[in-house]
Amino acid sequence: MQIIYSDQHRLHDPSGFLSRGKIVPAAERPERADRFIEALRAAGYTDAAPADHGLAPLTAVHTADYLDFLQHGHAAWIAQPGASAEMIPNVHPSRNVLSRPTGIVGLAGYHMADTACPIGAGTWDAAYASAQVALTAADAMIDGASSAYALCRPPGHHAYSDMSGGFCYLNNVAIAAEYLRQHHDKVAILDVDVHHGNGTQGIFYERADVLFVSIHADPANFYPFFSGYDHEQGDGDGRGYTLNLPLPPGSGNDAFLKTLERALSAVRDYAPSMVLISLGLDAQENDPLGVLKITTDGFA
Repeated sequence: MQIIYSDQHRLHDPSGFLSRGKIVPAAERPERADRFIEALRAAGYTDAAPADHGLAPLTAVHTADYLDFLQHGHAAWIAQPGASAEMIPNVHPSRNVLSRPTGIVGLAGYHMADTACPIGAGTWDAAYASAQVALTAADAMIDGASSAYALCRPPGHHAYSDMSGGFCYLNNVAIAAEYLRQHHDKVAILDVDVHHGNGTQGIFYERADVLFVSIHADPANFYPFFSGYDHEQGDGDGRGYTLNLPLPPGSGNDAFLKTLERALSAVRDYAPSMVLISLGLDAQENDPLGVLKITTDGFA
């Protein structure tokens, strides 16, 4: 299996996240990717640095206004008198938005869904490199590799075409899927993170050429709250090409693997020529959130 990895992820090192009115230590920090790459190298894998594909594959998924915000927003933020070192919005206009604001405080709220995606001086460079990791893994598959692992940090599946959220800035798997569509008529994405991949779903919700299947904890009382329900099945041309399989809190191996077989059956019926997996491991029983209870053997 080819491993693609970039040290650039360390440029994104948030001091913490705003949660319930308090700044709490960052759960999504450089150590997370460091542990993965150390484990892979210890297991005998050799990793390669990503190639630079430029902005074009990113603009195929994300809006120009949003990419400009990610690249230049932090500089505008810290230019304000008394600004914090990291950009964290204090307003989130999730409904009834009539206009895109022009000031940086308003833009932060417009383009950032929550307070779990602070933007620091190195966030754009890290997110850009993370997307290039995903694209280089896609190249490996195009060139005939049987499998490839993209160690992407920051992660991506909560990022919409014009909005970050949940530790995510650029939607790596969506960027890779769109890139692969140049070579494959149908692509499937299977998301097994404990959180619903709301951004990925949103990007492909009205399309039939990318199947999105997600197994995740019931969002009724869990992030992202506003998507991931089983009645969400796509819209327009995409009707029937989104499959959400939420699990009750506390679900373990048996429930997860039974649901996984349903997910895989949907993928087989769709018959894609390429499958991408959003491999979040936070459904593991020892994850600090403890929402789902998948064991190490269960993941195997």
